[in-house]
Amino acid sequence: MTQNNDVTNIPSPCFVLEEQLLDRNLAIFDRVQTAAPIRIMLALKGFALFHAFPQIRTTLKGASASSLWEARLAAEEFGTEVHIYSPAYRAEDVGEILTYASHMTFNSIGQWEQFRAQVEGSAPHKASIGLRINPEYSPVENPLYNSCQPSTRLGVSAVHLGDTLPAGIDGFLSHNLCESDSFALEKTLANIETLFGRFLPQLKWLNLGGGHLMTRKDYDVNHAIEVLKAFHTRHPHIQLLMEPGSAIVWQTGFLMATVLDLIPTDELTNVMLDVSFTAHMPDCLEMPYKPAIRDAHEPQAGKAVYRMGGSSCLAGDFLGDYSFEQELAIGDRLLFEDMMHYTMVKTSMFNGVVHPSIGALDKDGKFKLWREFSYQDYRSKLG
Repeated sequence: MTQNNDVTNIPSPCFVLEEQLLDRNLAIFDRVQTAAPIRIMLALKGFALFHAFPQIRTTLKGASASSLWEARLAAEEFGTEVHIYSPAYRAEDVGEILTYASHMTFNSIGQWEQFRAQVEGSAPHKASIGLRINPEYSPVENPLYNSCQPSTRLGVSAVHLGDTLPAGIDGFLSHNLCESDSFALEKTLANIETLFGRFLPQLKWLNLGGGHLMTRKDYDVNHAIEVLKAFHTRHPHIQLLMEPGSAIVWQTGFLMATVLDLIPTDELTNVMLDVSFTAHMPDCLEMPYKPAIRDAHEPQAGKAVYRMGGSSCLAGDFLGDYSFEQELAIGDRLLFEDMMHYTMVKTSMFNGVVHPSIGALDKDGKFKLWREFSYQDYRSKLG
């Protein structure tokens, strides 16, 4: 977080975007787009906070969606190209999707054949059509995030595509990475050329999906630029696309929480918070990973050990363990770092626990509140 910001006027709990840090990330993507022949888009599945779209669209060239509702949000609030891919489209959604989509990608040849006549006869414009492919490579170890695992339902493998590109297909989508480096990008492109090279002369575009963590400190941006330029040299007619999710807002904001209670045990102290991991930070439990907390560190000899407990009744709604320079007290505020990506888009109102507000620190460090939630928001989800 920008230093010297006063967080005392931020309601708790609250997701807080730091606009200065978002600008820092956008500058990296601007550099990549300037140096390499690629268009970079915002993936709404990772970050759909539309209040920030005016800032983001100064750099990014469009938005990608995974459903009708995301496509509509992208069209209404982002206002540029809308690329959509869904593992399976509902027939009742396709007509409206076509009013928003500039590019529409299908997960299977069967679904493309099912909707081809409708797509090709759509008005006011016809979307450019893509097919998701399986590059048969992913560096992702957790099967929850590995779309290339055996018998995957995501994408068409080369052997099942045969020797003829289905009529009407303009491009391919390959999405096989997750918080990955530039060498995974290089390997992905190599696999695509090996497995699908016979189709590349017929393509207009190739979407490399998300998972390219270009804003992580150890990411080799120069190497990624050279990899993309080299591919373009080999296939100059193909427009390269990319739709990072977490990378756009990587380390650009926090979740403010408050200590409600402290429950000591023989080994440690349980910290009871006004936020929930399962409801508000689900990736912490699904990945799983241990989030950084401002001014906290790994447990040390001679320091009290604290285990962070969520506000729901789920027994596993906790993460730990941490130590602090000063012992915690009821009422203390804690800042969970890097809580912009895959948080607000995945939150739930499980247990009816209070839902975090949403706001931002502007470039002068002043807080602005964008959204508060109420009992009516909880109730309206159920009827």
